[in-house]
Amino acid sequence: MTAAVQFDPRQPVLVGVGTCMQREEDFTCASEPIDLMIESVRRAAEDSGAVNPLAGVQRIAVPKGRWRYQNPAGEIARAIGARSAVSVLASVGVLQQSLIGDACKRIAAGEIDTAIVTGADTGYRILRAKIAGRRAGERQQEDAPDVSLEPEEELLHPAELRAGIRMPVALYAIIESAWRAKQGLTVDDHRQRLGAMYRRFSEIAAENPHAWSRHAVAASAISEASDRNPMLAFPYTRLHCAGWNVDQAAALLLCSAGKAQELGIARAKWVYASASTESNHMVPVSARAEIESCAGARLAGRAALETAGMDASQLDLIELYSCFPVAVETYAHELDISLRRDLTVTGGMPFAGGPFNNYMLQATCRMAQLIREGRGRTGLVSSVSGVLTKQGFGLWSGEPGSDGFSFQDVSADTARLSREREVLDIFHGRGVIVGYTVLHEKGQAPRALVLADTESGARALAWSENPALGESMETTEFCGVKIDMQGGTFAPA
Repeated sequence: MTAAVQFDPRQPVLVGVGTCMQREEDFTCASEPIDLMIESVRRAAEDSGAVNPLAGVQRIAVPKGRWRYQNPAGEIARAIGARSAVSVLASVGVLQQSLIGDACKRIAAGEIDTAIVTGADTGYRILRAKIAGRRAGERQQEDAPDVSLEPEEELLHPAELRAGIRMPVALYAIIESAWRAKQGLTVDDHRQRLGAMYRRFSEIAAENPHAWSRHAVAASAISEASDRNPMLAFPYTRLHCAGWNVDQAAALLLCSAGKAQELGIARAKWVYASASTESNHMVPVSARAEIESCAGARLAGRAALETAGMDASQLDLIELYSCFPVAVETYAHELDISLRRDLTVTGGMPFAGGPFNNYMLQATCRMAQLIREGRGRTGLVSSVSGVLTKQGFGLWSGEPGSDGFSFQDVSADTARLSREREVLDIFHGRGVIVGYTVLHEKGQAPRALVLADTESGARALAWSENPALGESMETTEFCGVKIDMQGGTFAPA
């Protein structure tokens, strides 16, 4: 990029990226999350090449991790000498892309000229402390953030909680079965496809210097359960699921193009924020009329692409959020992205690492690095909150677009397209399975869990601990099968 190229001085640009990773066996010697965040911010500043770009930062946003800090952004501000920065803490249930989009929107409006989005989680530190029979301590701050962001509704339906669903893997696996049935795949063919897709993810992670696990894994070793790769919720083994026992942090240094020029940041460092789109319309899984589709992803993803006058086939680089395979499959389907192309730049959450509520920042850092290296001109990074509950997209480019930065919230449009079903607390009668899984929880016998349509059109959840039935459901398609439900239990009709 030459100095003669014109640009909008309010165009948001990503000028610095910083990542940190530690793997300390002695948790007492490991840095805590706030220190990893501060280090990643300093690395982002160093990456920009500017002299002291942090003192003038006006906004610092942090997504909540598995830590108990009250105001991490405030402590970061004090550590980097940006004491006047507005501190933001976003709870779980707020899209990570929302923090990036908000910063870019404020920069484009001229409200601020420099912002940081950073986050960290130290799952490995937590794990090592647990193994030692201890608790990993954290320091606290006395102050509160200037801005606290919370989701407007609960992520889980009360009936899902009463059915004993606590972890998202169960609901994602139910959606996965509905997706498989909709595509007309057999159970075995589907498992093989998942193994092949995630094998490729592991190969990409092996080439990513910032990945937690850097070795390729055979498809069969991913899809088939073993002692080291147990089944969690059929068809998901551990290697299909986000690996959150990692210590990772990431930071994005964003500023206006005018500020970047003022700071003397080389144009080769600039990655242009083309669009940020999101859908925050919340519907619990059990209440979704079509659980295998995702209108919010379709609307938000296409809105991001349309701002650049392109479709998904023209994207050079793609990062589809990979907490579980169906998140990848659904987003790809809604945007007409072939599952045969590379769908991650990091290697995905099971292999590159899935730090709790922070991975999307890691992915954006990697995307920026690859765009700078000339590995692609355009890149799309997707975001998920909840159980495919909220959807977000960030479109990045190595070149300035003619229309600058665009922000769109398509929640209202998503709400108009989303059909909902009543979910019953207790049901006695006939139903048809919409989606299902078999849970393999540590120390417990496998349990089959179904979501079914009742004859009245309502929905109901039910369990079975029949071992023969559970085994059959892992080899034969049960979506569409009629069942008898008696309260919280079921049996084939």
